[in-house]
Amino acid sequence: MNAVKDLVKSGKTAIGTAGSATGDMAMLADAGFDFLLFDTQHSPVEVKQLIPAIASLRGKRAAPIVRVSANRADLICFALDAGARGIVVPMVNTAEEARAMVRACKYSPDGERSNAGVRGEWGETRDYRQYMDTVNTELLIVPMIETRRALANIDAILGVPGIDVLLVGPSDLSIELGVPLDYQSDAYQQGLETITAACKRHGVVPGMYFIPPDMAPDFFVEKGFTFFTVPWARWATEGIRHGLAGIKR
Repeated sequence: MNAVKDLVKSGKTAIGTAGSATGDMAMLADAGFDFLLFDTQHSPVEVKQLIPAIASLRGKRAAPIVRVSANRADLICFALDAGARGIVVPMVNTAEEARAMVRACKYSPDGERSNAGVRGEWGETRDYRQYMDTVNTELLIVPMIETRRALANIDAILGVPGIDVLLVGPSDLSIELGVPLDYQSDAYQQGLETITAACKRHGVVPGMYFIPPDMAPDFFVEKGFTFFTVPWARWATEGIRHGLAGIKR
């Protein structure tokens, strides 16, 4: 139903990359990534503009996940109606905000998502109630932790039922901790240890929105961060060069 959620729940590492409202997303979706993360917070794209790109992922390996620009039920509903199989909400600082996110993601009786008919890829269901129950169970729900306030409330946030991944916003968290973009500093690493310890207590997977530059993904995997994005352009360029090198010219 949702392969990326199955990966997360099995303890394996789920690796994604940035999606885009333009370009060939179908190619990226079959390149081996587990998910494509579409951002509407720090991009000039609104959720409804993602509909063609998300539609192009139907039947592909990678699941479409959308970061909405704010913790608003209408934005979350737009993303889900477009076919997102995971929702990322930035700047979740309290348990109340986490509960609001979960309620917006789930159909009644587990939440308050507005009904607009069957949306997205959730497999065959025998009736509409089973469809709603499937979405409620299979949707990946991912609040972001980016502030000192969120760190202070981390156990309360993680105590909210329905959260699958707690996603670190690397740059914002580093700024909040007084070490802007210094991802290898002791203060930053201690913050990450606080997050991983809390996630372990609550059975939630810790993730990184992106792997900081010049740091190896496995460094974070060994710390327990098993959900993150990596850039793809360099790998694609290397692959093209390798292919061209094998041609007589």
